[in-house]
Amino acid sequence: MSATVPAYVERPSPLATIWEARTPLEAFKFLYRFPSLLSAPKGDGRPIALAPGYLAGELSMEPLAFFLRTLGYKVYPWGLGSNNGDVEDDIDRFGERIVDLHEEVEGEPITLIGWSLGGVIAREVARLQEPCVREVITLGTPVVGGPKYTTIGGFYAALKRVNLDELEVEVHERNAMGLRQPVTSIYSKSDGVVAWQASVDVYNAHARNIPVSSTHFGIGVSPVVWRLIADILAGEGKYAS
Repeated sequence: MSATVPAYVERPSPLATIWEARTPLEAFKFLYRFPSLLSAPKGDGRPIALAPGYLAGELSMEPLAFFLRTLGYKVYPWGLGSNNGDVEDDIDRFGERIVDLHEEVEGEPITLIGWSLGGVIAREVARLQEPCVREVITLGTPVVGGPKYTTIGGFYAALKRVNLDELEVEVHERNAMGLRQPVTSIYSKSDGVVAWQASVDVYNAHARNIPVSSTHFGIGVSPVVWRLIADILAGEGKYAS
């Protein structure tokens, strides 16, 4: 596969970014979506590790962790504190964490769920530590182009002193290696931080790309997304592996 990326990807519009301010309103969805969570399929006790988004800490994943624990899953934090965007180091450190967890749970492969940049890291760990990873689910993750097609791309490039065009090619070449595990990308066309087209996994023929209605900052706490995750993990309906 050549080092090119889809030409249709563009950063979210300023209006879409402004609309991220409605994230607190996402909480009202619980008022009418809560019954669907009560009927979510129970888990089988498999281990799950959660990776937060850029500049977010492990606390941001706790609501989802609590929900998954109530279903019967064994849920672990990624163990690295806040995600400061040190991607290469975090891939190594999270990879080591998953190898250790894999031994701790007596060789049972671990499901990885990553929000935004956490999903980028989870995908790479799945590729590099394949025997230790069962499945990957990402939420609003920039699969295509890395930070280039995000509203904070310029800030990230200046902070980390990277060239976005060069990084885009590097990300593409890594993605082109593919993943063997089941992989799901949950994304929103109203995402005001990551271009929704960049969240569509075009690299793995078996990938499931599932659109939802959510802000970027609300996708990890959306009851609709939680129910989707529960159904995917349980292998129910069209989301069965």
